[in-house]
Amino acid sequence: MTLNKAYWENRYLTNETGWDVGTITTPLKAYIDQLEDKTLKILIPGAGNGYEIDYLLEKGFSNVFVIDLAEAPLKNIRKRNPDLPKENLIQKDFFELEDSFDLIIEQTFFCALNTELRKNYASKTHSLLKPKGKIFGLLFNFPLTEVGPPFGGSKEEYQNLFSELFIIKTLETAYNSIKPRSEKELFFIFLPK
Repeated sequence: MTLNKAYWENRYLTNETGWDVGTITTPLKAYIDQLEDKTLKILIPGAGNGYEIDYLLEKGFSNVFVIDLAEAPLKNIRKRNPDLPKENLIQKDFFELEDSFDLIIEQTFFCALNTELRKNYASKTHSLLKPKGKIFGLLFNFPLTEVGPPFGGSKEEYQNLFSELFIIKTLETAYNSIKPRSEKELFFIFLPK
């Protein structure tokens, strides 16, 4: 299976988006609610329908960017947020992005990548963060299998993968996951070393 632009575009066009819960999830909402600096430059990679951007805009954050390979979800975000500047919706391969951000929000992108790209993801997110930036979000906590996406993983795997480039501030079972994901998500906050 090739997880390329055509694959993802087809998933959106055929509504095969089982990961899409139609709103921001509770753990991300709770963390965003604690953020005070509305000027933060924020990236949501592999954003999909990007309900996180809706919530951020509603809370007064305006320097928010989403990137996705597929055009369909970006069009959906545009419909919901017609005043969002075009340059904030990036249709491109995440690994080709050159920029810097204060905050990166991880929500179902990492688990959708071919597993051989995980080390590249760690390096790329590290390179995109400003020195005092951070990445936070959710990683799935269920056995890694060949079947996916989504592809699972474990706390130990994530510690090994990210600890070379990041200070692991938080990596724990999310206490406030939505019901279908209860006990299957790890909430994390990583700071670049």
